[in-house]
Amino acid sequence: MDDKEVMKRSHEAKLIGNIATVACLIMYASYIDQIALNFTGHPVSPLQPICAAINASLWVAYGWLKPDKDWPVIIANFPGIIFGAVTFTTSFIH
Repeated sequence: MDDKEVMKRSHEAKLIGNIATVACLIMYASYIDQIALNFTGHPVSPLQPICAAINASLWVAYGWLKPDKDWPVIIANFPGIIFGAVTFTTSFIH
């Protein structure tokens, strides 16, 4: 691969990474509806949000511990820790 092709692929990878970061943030923001359901007496299962919070925690740790911090991974998954934990906790409030 020549330098031009490498630059093009690098640009494409960065673009896809940015889109994936936004998609991940939207996915975790979808927990807001589940939190609202929990508070209105229609609790959701606590299993999926706690698994999401654990998964997001692991990805944030991975991104943070890399020699060059992987900020897209950290930014995309940090809300998953918060929203997953809050959804899990509020699922027990009736």
